[in-house]
Amino acid sequence: MTYSFECLPKTLDQLKAMPEAALTDPFAVAALCVASLCIYPENKDEAIAMLNYLKGPQPLSVYETQFIRDRFMDGKDYLPRSYFAGAVPQNNYEPNRPYTISVEENPYSRDQLSEGYLKVFVRSGGADSPREIKLRTKPSTGQWFVWEFGGILSGIRMPVTNDPWA
Repeated sequence: MTYSFECLPKTLDQLKAMPEAALTDPFAVAALCVASLCIYPENKDEAIAMLNYLKGPQPLSVYETQFIRDRFMDGKDYLPRSYFAGAVPQNNYEPNRPYTISVEENPYSRDQLSEGYLKVFVRSGGADSPREIKLRTKPSTGQWFVWEFGGILSGIRMPVTNDPWA
């Protein structure tokens, strides 16, 4: 599934106003997770509020908020941008406009579906393999929520402007 955004949300209210924020499409929830992380370097509190909305009944743990903070240390604000079309090390992970992200399944994505979990994958312009986002459904509402997303903050190739060997 591919999602396009004219602009990325900068506040929880902007996120909630997006059609994808109904949380009924797990692929859209994964796309919004990446979009929410893009604001973290500018406004940590709003990014955390957006992620907590996407996490639903189980907000971010202290460990998860520390993990996010650690991943953005040393100016790595390009990490979440790398998942949007056109963002590659050569252009310092500057995505094309509108912001477009593809969320995919693989043959094992639905292995835990009977238990309420779905694994989806997003591709980074700076990594060789897609990164996983695990979602969990809430059957009483039919909504999907982010369960695990740490893999999308794993290291990728550094932008050319940061690479002393480029």
